[in-house]
Amino acid sequence: MNGSVVKVERVTKRYSGHTAVDGLSLDVPAGGIFGLLGPNGAGKSTTIRMIMNIITPDEGKIAVFGRESASRDMSDKIGFLPEERGLYKKMKVVDQLTFLAEAKGIHRAVARKKAVTWLERLGLTDWTMKKVEDLSKGMQQKVQFIGTLLHDPDLIILDEPFSGLDPVNSQVMKDVVVEVARQGRTVLFSTHIMEQAERMCDRIVIIARGQKLVDGTLSEIKREFGGRHVALTFTRNADRAARVLADRTLVAKADDSGATAEAELAPGGDPERLLRTLIQEDVGLSRFEVVEPSLHSIFIAKVGTEAATAPAKELVHA
Repeated sequence: MNGSVVKVERVTKRYSGHTAVDGLSLDVPAGGIFGLLGPNGAGKSTTIRMIMNIITPDEGKIAVFGRESASRDMSDKIGFLPEERGLYKKMKVVDQLTFLAEAKGIHRAVARKKAVTWLERLGLTDWTMKKVEDLSKGMQQKVQFIGTLLHDPDLIILDEPFSGLDPVNSQVMKDVVVEVARQGRTVLFSTHIMEQAERMCDRIVIIARGQKLVDGTLSEIKREFGGRHVALTFTRNADRAARVLADRTLVAKADDSGATAEAELAPGGDPERLLRTLIQEDVGLSRFEVVEPSLHSIFIAKVGTEAATAPAKELVHA
């Protein structure tokens, strides 16, 4: 499979005077993991719904596998995990998954066998014959995730797939996503969790208020962002470290998390001078490392804290 799997060209979607997506263009190449990133309310889910042809754009064009949006006859090629979970709560877990696979054209016996295999892999064997309503929200999320993959789709679209999962279950699902991408399939997933995107994505687009701010591979984006950054972990006197990080002759800006920090050096700043100053202030350090800027720091710089904490009225339909 070559070329673009999904192509979005100058797409706009409005709701009652609110522009959820504003002239957005993006190109999802075949194979690998593509991250659609942005704060809550940025327009990620609206974009995914338009790609899936659940809603139509007011302007612009969308192509999936070279054809206009997703259509019913592409069902067997696409797996979609929406942000809103939708399972039949009274059905037994294995019956639910068998039903979902049959809807994609898989024979019942084959579907049931595949469902059992996947339930075992994701640690849900003991829940196979339980009703969906008996499962926790995290378990239900894993069940719907299995349903997204049972028919071995070429394109897997995941809208906030890790939202609400504990670290163990997030790791399990992350491993599966990476595995299917390595098989040559295409994964498009949306998230506002930058750390996950940085670990997983081959290419990313960052949007805010429906507009694209960043587009490229992670290495390209970090190179273009520029600046020299230092990763720090403190073992004592973090309050003194905060004062040092506020010195604009040393540090242009810092993301101080208390026990750790990421600092961008001031223009002409010297990491050795910063290190000496921290030591003179008796700041304990278990990490002092010159690093590339993190995706989190790029996200904050590009999106801004205002957009990253948009009020609820801006989140409608986004």
